[in-house]
Amino acid sequence: MNALLTTGHYAILTAMLAPALLMAATGSLLVSANARLARVVDRLRSLIDEWKRYAPDAPSRDLRIRRHRRRAHLVLRACQMLYAALGGFVGTSLTLAIDAFMGFRLGVLPTALAVLGVAFLLGASVLLGIEVSLSVRSFDEEVDQEIRRQSDDGT
Repeated sequence: MNALLTTGHYAILTAMLAPALLMAATGSLLVSANARLARVVDRLRSLIDEWKRYAPDAPSRDLRIRRHRRRAHLVLRACQMLYAALGGFVGTSLTLAIDAFMGFRLGVLPTALAVLGVAFLLGASVLLGIEVSLSVRSFDEEVDQEIRRQSDDGT
């Protein structure tokens, strides 16, 4: 009987490892997303400061500010989804253990929480991908604008 209990506990702990790995991956994405959000906010603050000091042409400035605000909101929504995913994976891990101790009466709840966590992780990944594309587009436009400015100054 003791061997059966020990084997059961190991099976439960093994089942809890998959959500734990997903928690670690989600935590890593959260660190990265929070750093990206901080960079976007810093860049937006520098644009506002530049605007106050030099008052560059309004259409270009306004476009850059709108684009950085959109980036900030995309990363914020991605972070919210990552926190929800983390909650789903923690819930999965807990419900797996609780379900085993209750004699497997929770049905599909652990699986549903895992699927929910993965869905939030997918959603966050899509939002972060959109934000990266927007970031590169903004950078390209800023470089093009600077090249035009340099060529206008040189002629």
